[in-house]
Amino acid sequence: MSQHHAVRDLVCSLPEAGWNYGHNRSPFYRHALAEGATFVIYNRRMMPVSMTNGDRFAAYWALRKGVARLDTSELPTEFRGPDAERLLNQLFTRDVSKIKLGRSAYGIACWPDGGVLVDGILIRLAQDCFWYVQADGDFVGWAKAHAMGMDVEVSDPQSWVHQVQGPKAFDVLAEACDDGMPENFRYFDAREVMMGGQKVLITRTGWTAEMGFEIYTSRAMDNERHWAHVTAAGRKHGMLDIGLDGMDIRRIEGAIFNNGSDIDSSMSAWAAGLGPFINFSKPDFFGKAALEAADRRTRMYGLACPDAELLIGGPVACGGKEIGHVAASSWSPHLDHGVAFVRLSDPVFAEQRQVEAMGFDLAMHAATIVDLPFYDAEKKIPRGLEVASW
Repeated sequence: MSQHHAVRDLVCSLPEAGWNYGHNRSPFYRHALAEGATFVIYNRRMMPVSMTNGDRFAAYWALRKGVARLDTSELPTEFRGPDAERLLNQLFTRDVSKIKLGRSAYGIACWPDGGVLVDGILIRLAQDCFWYVQADGDFVGWAKAHAMGMDVEVSDPQSWVHQVQGPKAFDVLAEACDDGMPENFRYFDAREVMMGGQKVLITRTGWTAEMGFEIYTSRAMDNERHWAHVTAAGRKHGMLDIGLDGMDIRRIEGAIFNNGSDIDSSMSAWAAGLGPFINFSKPDFFGKAALEAADRRTRMYGLACPDAELLIGGPVACGGKEIGHVAASSWSPHLDHGVAFVRLSDPVFAEQRQVEAMGFDLAMHAATIVDLPFYDAEKKIPRGLEVASW
């Protein structure tokens, strides 16, 4: 068995002169810094992970019972021109032509061998204009290379994303929008609204499996004024600014994968559990032939551990044989047990439901392989069809 260590690497800011390179700061960076944030580098952008204004469980409960805001490092890229849809249909596994104006959809791009390149949200802003808001991944250069010879411009709209999530998120939205709550704002809708006299794009999406929305800035806007405006709206409803740690618990419960760690190019879209987002009836796309021929069983499952938080990267074993590793892990205050993703080395191992997995104490603990998500399989919570009673 290989060596494992319960450590993680974060980025901090030091009050001293020096050279910053290779990453960018959010226009809202100073507000996270004031909360004592540490960061990760994601899409070459700094994203707050931990905050001193509360522990990860306080952040989690804000998501479950109230409302929380996170300044994310999701990266929007704009595709504009007559061939925008044609290019995107080559890059993505789903049929982009079916995304209607003012709607968004989850989209994955694959390498020619069917391995996962990136995932994210596709937004249709006009018939010939889309934004793709991606997780961390080598996508922009790939897209620009394949746009050559097409009548489409692939560009950086210089937009930053922050999301407001939780059962009180729409109370904040109604307060923040100059004209009140947008009418018929459905799950995965995209709208332009006025907030504090400035136009912003919002989508009814998020990375939490809770009800909520995301806000996209524009080049011309006054970011400080916008942040203050949303902060004032959120204050009336107890909004908590959080880092990624609290949100990470909730996304694991909801089976939202992180590209590059939970899933990556070494796995086919089938192995990553993303089969529902593959459309073989549309014209050719990168990875189509490989995915048609690939094993369609998933290698991604949940792990429930009653007495430990499991070690990310740690082994999962059955009968003394290693069968996979922990891809993501946390402790669920709601379920009161450890929750994790296991990435199996072979899908057949899912038949062995009772396993052992390494915890942060580097000891092996009894765990159970479970189907994902851990609860709310029909996504009633983010759709606003169900509110938890506590």
